[in-house]
Amino acid sequence: MLARSATATLQQLAAWYPAVVLTGPRQAGKTTLSRAVFPDKPYRSLEDPDQREFAVSDPRGFLAQFPDGAILDEVQRAPELFSYLQTRLDADRRMGLFILTGSQQFGLNQSISQSLAGRVGYLHLLPFTHGELLAGFAPKSLETMLLQGFYPPVFDRGIPPHVWYADYVATYIERDLRQLINVRDLAAFQRFLRMCAARTGQMLNLSALAADCGITHNTAKSWISILEASYLVVLLPPWHRNLGKRLVKTPKLYFLDTGLAAWLAGVRKASDLELGALRGALFETWVVSEFTKHLCNHALPNRLYFWRDSAGNEVDLLVEHGPETAFPIECKAGRTVAADWFKPLQNFCKASDAPASALIYGGQENQPRSETPVFGWRGMEDLLKFVFPAHD
Repeated sequence: MLARSATATLQQLAAWYPAVVLTGPRQAGKTTLSRAVFPDKPYRSLEDPDQREFAVSDPRGFLAQFPDGAILDEVQRAPELFSYLQTRLDADRRMGLFILTGSQQFGLNQSISQSLAGRVGYLHLLPFTHGELLAGFAPKSLETMLLQGFYPPVFDRGIPPHVWYADYVATYIERDLRQLINVRDLAAFQRFLRMCAARTGQMLNLSALAADCGITHNTAKSWISILEASYLVVLLPPWHRNLGKRLVKTPKLYFLDTGLAAWLAGVRKASDLELGALRGALFETWVVSEFTKHLCNHALPNRLYFWRDSAGNEVDLLVEHGPETAFPIECKAGRTVAADWFKPLQNFCKASDAPASALIYGGQENQPRSETPVFGWRGMEDLLKFVFPAHD
């Protein structure tokens, strides 16, 4: 098992709260991490029909099996447990008693807000980070990394990406999401997924997306919300000093795994990304996903944005450092640094009071420039330490 960056955060949350909720997409490694960090706790999966029937029909008896707590996997499958969990946690008062995992936010959040509010700590676990893979699966090239993505089974079992992602979409995404939204037209939903993947890194135009998929605007909006709740995509809002304007402006759409996005968009070989149109979008998607994972692994709030002004100047990624300041980062998939890449960063720094900026590109080497340090794609961990020095 590769060491996960979220391990220390999970241990800390278990010391602070009676229960910890570990959420994230299916196959991201939640079960593996929770069992590795808490090897002495009994484990039960509520995906198992027998265990689920026991938990639903006799919640009190089910929980009585675990005097010192347990790991309960896919706990959203048995919402009847939560009120009994509340009673148990309040009576016992020990920290870290139960570790609850789930791969879908809607049912889980609703149950927790009704029964366990204030009693649980949250940790979102996404697929491997680039840094985690360096321990045993360092990517051979940028194109290979973008194509493989970061889901553990691709590395643990050596399954070719195009095989695993095809099964993942059919087995988990279509099954789980169709249950949530009662999709009647599977072809339209599959088309919607592919259209979203082709738009990763772009402004989210729901009307155009709906028209291309042959669905209504409201349906597209609902399906995007489901993809967000299932940890498959993230929406980056535009940054503005006026908080209200951030909430009403159009966000950008990003998949949280480049391998999944590439497969859905029809990319099957790393060579297809050498000069393909998706190279830049997937590179930017990877950078956004790495920053998102960093915040999740440290249980920090998501404070990522992008910036675009009325003149068309744009910075790909901003990390908010305060209510009116943000750290700008430009993402370029090219292998050779060009002088005009720095202009958007300079424009943003002039328009705001940003104390520093950075650029990450598809080349190999870091360049310690005085005004804007440049990081090669293999230097992602150096970039994260530069932006988040408190977490190195």
